[in-house]
Amino acid sequence: MPPAFVHRITKYDPADRDEHGGYRGAEDTVSDHGPVEAAYLAAISAFAEAAGIDRLEIREPSVAGFVHFGARPAVEGHGLGELFPAGLAAYHDGAEVSLAVALELIRVMLREQGAWCRLEAGDAFTVHVGWDQYVYVGSDRPCTDAVARTRALGLFPEPLTASPYAAEPEVTEVADDVFWASVRTELAARQGLLLEETYMVNATRRHRLTTDNLDAVRAGLGPRALLTVWPDLRPDVGAILAALPSEWQMEFVWEARDGTIRDVVVDETEYQELAALLADARAARALPLHLDERHPLLHAALPDGDGVLRARW
Repeated sequence: MPPAFVHRITKYDPADRDEHGGYRGAEDTVSDHGPVEAAYLAAISAFAEAAGIDRLEIREPSVAGFVHFGARPAVEGHGLGELFPAGLAAYHDGAEVSLAVALELIRVMLREQGAWCRLEAGDAFTVHVGWDQYVYVGSDRPCTDAVARTRALGLFPEPLTASPYAAEPEVTEVADDVFWASVRTELAARQGLLLEETYMVNATRRHRLTTDNLDAVRAGLGPRALLTVWPDLRPDVGAILAALPSEWQMEFVWEARDGTIRDVVVDETEYQELAALLADARAARALPLHLDERHPLLHAALPDGDGVLRARW
């Protein structure tokens, strides 16, 4: 169930909005990295305290990818280096963090440094950042004191029926025993497969599967990852390049001489650069970018340890 009480928190005075709700005032649409940003974090903290929340779950995490829509360029490490100094393995769908870490994640999002996620406590509380410093907080209780505190901080809490960024998960197959049996069947028929493991939005690892390494690869997959199975990379790299149409934009995946699997998104204007990248490739494959052209062999998401699929893809 979505939270019953939703507020949009902004620095934009409703008096400066036009008849369509568009803001026409003088406030900037980026973070000031200062007192206004601090006010946002204090307001969110007040709502969490009013809801009795001190820990939150990361949902639908993402990092900056091929296209970054923020007003500011993403930074190295997506702004997460200090929060997860041991690496991003702890930044995954379903990971639980303290309220203090959650507030720092909100700061990263307000600054548009590259990472984004929802932060939730079951059906009791949710917070996420939209465009232009719009923050949406939902709770299972009115949080009247938090609303007053937000106003005292100089921000504007406006009640909504729902956030425009409310989660809308698509129906995804579960990567259960039936799925893995299908993988084994495809492997037996093809002698090799390419597994695309999307462990967060815009972050993907690829594995060349064989009957010998399937169990090891499966054991190392990230929590709640989205799995896409393609035919294996092809050794005839020159023929792949020669067969390209006159106009194209594709994702190329290849295995380098050192065994690493790499990828790049290029179009026909970058043919020479692509040919140079693939000069010593052991094998490669061109994958379409548009969803209506992507037809993998199998597609599913990993369930949790209890067998329940909670990932939203």
